[in-house]
Parts: sequence; C-alpha cells; structure tokens
Amino acid sequence: MRESLRTPPSLPKDTLRVIPLGGHGDIGRNMSSYEINGELMFIDCGVLFPSEDHPGVDLILPGLHLVEDRLDEAKALVLTHGHEDHIGAVPYLLRRRSDLPVYGSKLTLALVEAKLREHRLRNYVLREVAEGDRLQAGAFDLEFLSVNHSIPDALAVVIRTKAGTVLHTGDFKMDQLPLDGRLTDLRGFAQLGAEGVDLFMPDSTNAETPGFTPHERDIEPALERVFAAATQKLIVACFASHVHRVQQVMDAAVRHGRKVVYVGRSMLRNMTVARELGYLHVPENTLIDLKQIDDYRDDEVVIISTGSQGEPLSALSRISNHEHPVITAGAGDVVLLASSLIPGNENSVYRVINGLSRNGVTVVHKGNAMVHVSGHASAGELLYCYNLLTPRNVLPVHGEVRHLIANAKLAVATGVPEANVFPVEDGAVIDLAKGKARVVGQLQCDYIFVDGLTEGEVSDTELTDRKILGEEGMISIVTVVSFRSRRLVSGPDIHARGFADDDAVFDPIRPELTAILERALEDGVEDTFQLQQLVRRTIGRWVNDNFRRRPMILPVVVSS
Repeated sequence: MRESLRTPPSLPKDTLRVIPLGGHGDIGRNMSSYEINGELMFIDCGVLFPSEDHPGVDLILPGLHLVEDRLDEAKALVLTHGHEDHIGAVPYLLRRRSDLPVYGSKLTLALVEAKLREHRLRNYVLREVAEGDRLQAGAFDLEFLSVNHSIPDALAVVIRTKAGTVLHTGDFKMDQLPLDGRLTDLRGFAQLGAEGVDLFMPDSTNAETPGFTPHERDIEPALERVFAAATQKLIVACFASHVHRVQQVMDAAVRHGRKVVYVGRSMLRNMTVARELGYLHVPENTLIDLKQIDDYRDDEVVIISTGSQGEPLSALSRISNHEHPVITAGAGDVVLLASSLIPGNENSVYRVINGLSRNGVTVVHKGNAMVHVSGHASAGELLYCYNLLTPRNVLPVHGEVRHLIANAKLAVATGVPEANVFPVEDGAVIDLAKGKARVVGQLQCDYIFVDGLTEGEVSDTELTDRKILGEEGMISIVTVVSFRSRRLVSGPDIHARGFADDDAVFDPIRPELTAILERALEDGVEDTFQLQQLVRRTIGRWVNDNFRRRPMILPVVVSS
C-alpha cells in the first residue's frame, strides 16, 4: 500500500511505466498514465465528488499536476465509458492541451462533447472507436473490447507495447442477459489470455462481494410492484447517465399509462443525447416537459430525477427540503431511489430519505427492495477473469483501499504470485518490462480542488479553516493599543459568529484578557503579532476549558 515518497529512477528503454493518477483509494477521479520511450498515453480522466470533509468544493480532479508539464509528449486520452468519475475532468485536461486526441465510443464522446461545449472549449479532437477496433497511437497499439456496465457503450482497453501487453477493464460486469444485448467479450478475453497478458488492471469496486452481480433485468419485478402500488405522485431518482435504468422506468411508465418528465439539468442533457444516438427508446407521446406537469394528475406522471446520492443542490434534495420551484412530495407519494450508495455519500442520502419520510413520502430503496443492481463485477466474475486470462502481473483499479486489497487476494487465490500483485494507491510508479512488473517509486498525487471558477487554489489548510468555521464558529477580538504610553486605547471588543448567540458570554474573560495585555505592554512588548498570539492563546484556553470547543480565533491588535 502507500509507501514513503521516493523519486522513481529514470525510465529504461522499452519499459512501460504506469502511474495511477486517481481511482486507487477512492471511488472517483479515475485516471492512469502510461509512458514508454518518451511517449505518454492516459486512460480515463474523471472527477471525485466532494464529501462533507470538503466544504465549498465542487469537484476534485485527478493528479494532473504530475503530467501537465509533459502533455506535449502525450499521444492519446482513451475513455472507457461515459460516467462522470471517468470523463468529468476531461475539460480540465484539455484546457492544458486542447488538441490532445480523445478516443472513446459514440455515446461516451457525445457526453464528453456536450461537457466541452458547456466549458466553451474549442479545437478539441474526438476520435470515435468501437469494440473490435485496433489502432496505433504513437508507441501504443490499442485494441477495444466490449464490456457491459450500467451505461451503454463501455469498453475495455488492450495496450500492446514493446514492454508487454496490458488489459484495462474499465468499469465492467458480466451480465449474461444485458438489456441491450451487448455482452462482455469473454471470447476476446480468452484469446488475449492465450496470447499472454503481462499486466491486468481489473475493476475492484465489488471485489468484496461474493458470487455474481445480478442481472439488470432482475429488478423489473420490483419496479413493476412499485408502479402498481403507487396511486399518487411517483418520483424515480437515479444517476443522470444510467440509460438502462431510465429505459426500464420509461417502459414501466408506458405500461401503467404514465407520462415521463425529466428533472435535473444533467438528466435532461444526457437522456437527450442518448435518445438522439438511439441508445434510449422513447415511445411517442410519453415524454412531457416540466412546464406541462400541472396539466396532468399526480397518478398520470412519473418524474425521473437526479439526486440519488443526496447531492445538496440536486432536484431530489430540493424536493425533500420544499425548495423545488415546481415539484412537491408529501403524504401518499412514492420516491424510488434506483441506485446504490457510493461510499462516502451515506449521510447525504439518509438525510434526503429522512426528509422525505418526515413529509409522509414512502421511500423505496435498495435497502428495502430489489430496485437496483450494481454495474460492477463481483468476486465470482473477477475470479472467472483471472482464470481465463492467467495474467503475469495484476494492478487492481477503481476502488477504495479495501476493494483493491480484496481484488488482490482474489488474484493470489487463482495462482498469481503475491509478489506480482500490486494493490497500490494513487501516485505509485509501476514499471513493466519483459513480463515482470515492480513498484519503483511513489509520487505525491494530491487532490486538485475545483471551487467555483478556481482550480487548484484551495489548500488543505483552507479546507480545515472552512470546517472549523462551519462546525465550531469564529471569535474575533479587536484591541487598540498605544506603545508610546504603554496602555490599552480601546477594547478588547469580542464578537462571535456560530459560537454563541450573545457576546455577553465573554464577560468573564474580558478583565483577565485586559490585565494580560496591560502587563505585556508594561513589560515592553512592542510587537502587534506577539500581542495577537497572546490574545489567541488566552481566549483559546478559556474557550476550551469552559466549552470544550475549538472555534477559529481571529485576534486583531492595532497600534495608535
């Protein structure tokens, strides 16, 4: 796992260097870098959505700082599929080099292009590929294999180089009854296994889950029961890119005579793209605009909404807080959360569920009904792949630390030598040559925070300050002193925000603070910074002793 930082050696000729830039330790910001003989390539470029530990942050980017000074040497960015945790940071990479060729499937590139237009980027180069395609990008011989996932058009990527052959699965599972009939290409996997896989990079998200991931169509009976039982308003919340789930809801709506309305900008954008490209089939006279919703009774409409992860500004969160300008949900209404919990989002999701329940809404979710199946391979599927491929080396991808370790144990169980399995975190440097991989270094792969229009300007210190302000409050103390007469001119004036409702709470400490400042002045202290530190320590100690709190303390000492 995470080693102490050490600079990797120079890269030998005909050796492939792989560096995870994100997704190794988090469910998100997936990206990896590949280098051989002075040429670079990347797979995926996604975002991580912030948790409660990142107040004010909109997005978290992968470690672009590790490669931004070498982007002229990059030959390609390859995208495995169109989920935000794999494509969300593409605009931020192309800001650094707009003409970097981006390879992906038809749906993936359509979603990326919509995102690039929103960011007002131009001169980008998008190159569509499909399963079975094989092409050369500099020193990298790329082949694409179909895999099924919770979004259409997902691809695994084979990378052939002078150093060996790599298989990166992207996010995948082995649903044998996929809704779109598009199977994971196990025949291609088997042929690759016969050829020889030097480094296997498999999805780790469900490595702890035994058995096989259920089929997407297994949820249809539960969906049918929800629709049949709903007599009033019905809201279905799911990921804005989950085309298969939206199709299932659309089909159920038609069977039950309900119109469909999209709520949420990303849902509307993605489903419009999916429909235009033929991935989503919408029967005539089924879809209505949000503005038309009042023309129908509650039992004549199903609302497909964003917000299944409890995002504060999402449509579902606003509905639960009575803040949505159009839609309300109350007693007798039903909300269906057709998604799984992304680790780290539990509190946000439960907050929305509690808010809806408090309003009398019936909330159906994965915890009480079979209304969602994962898009990731479980342990049984991963074992199948290991036995099919018999890889020489394994680098688990896409998961928290526990998922990476669980995936590594599966590899070892199938006969891969433990010394050849690397459940490493972001920034690890892995070199592959002559069929042997090894960790040769560890780089600092920091989070890059996007906060409004700024990128990379929010530091860990600033985040800590924000958390203290939000959780503990702030106390400001203003004092004017005269170094010439060695006395207090005014103050100390003490005010609080988020700590106490009445500043009178500080009356007991004012005399003591005044005495300490006067004593310091009499002793010849003539440095405002020293006096400020004296104020900070005095107030901090008093607050801790009396309130067991640690607010932000802002002392200001002005000399007259």
